[in-house]
Amino acid sequence: MILAAARYVVCRHLVNGKMQDYHRSVTQPAPAHPYHHGDLRRALLEAAEQMIRESGPASLSLREIARKVGVSHAAPAHHFKDKTGLLTAVAAEGYRRLGESLRAAYGSTGSFLEVGVAYVRFALAERPYFEVMFRPDLYRRDDPEVVAALGTVDDTVFGAIRTMLGPGQEDRVQTAGVAAWSLVHGLAMLTINGNLPPELAADPEGLTRTIGAAAFRGPRRAPDTTT
Repeated sequence: MILAAARYVVCRHLVNGKMQDYHRSVTQPAPAHPYHHGDLRRALLEAAEQMIRESGPASLSLREIARKVGVSHAAPAHHFKDKTGLLTAVAAEGYRRLGESLRAAYGSTGSFLEVGVAYVRFALAERPYFEVMFRPDLYRRDDPEVVAALGTVDDTVFGAIRTMLGPGQEDRVQTAGVAAWSLVHGLAMLTINGNLPPELAADPEGLTRTIGAAAFRGPRRAPDTTT
């Protein structure tokens, strides 16, 4: 809630033939830009996420984001330098969130199939990030934050595949990972773009479990009970 500032003015009135002074409080309009820069970078990222959700990454504008947050036009450039820098930060945040989702799914179930379900769930729930993450033409793929966040995703996925395939299958890990990724990514995109029949699109997680069972089913690791 924005509170208006208050000040006092001196007023003079004629009372019983004498001039008397009294003070009256007067409210001032709230400042045009009330944002306090406690975490401006986070606020700018959230504004970018909202803009992408509304009209896609192509519409992203540092000037418009600054207006939405209520800061100077130079503020976003101070944190991200340019639009590519901002989209790089969006991609890094997206990979961090995806990594957390996949780790949580595998940790609680021990099932690689549920990792695939978590991927589709993330794509639908976090669509603005998803739209940027897999468009390396929009951002700097070699950015250290992107590399680190993507590495966490890879560790979770390929670690789960190694467990699913069992010992002596290292030469199959990469191709199995690409096959699984192709399946869930393709399903996510078909759902996002409205290409699926309504009766299937109504339950994307159930659909992922059904069509992914043959590809993902394997030995289950015991759920992680330490988290």
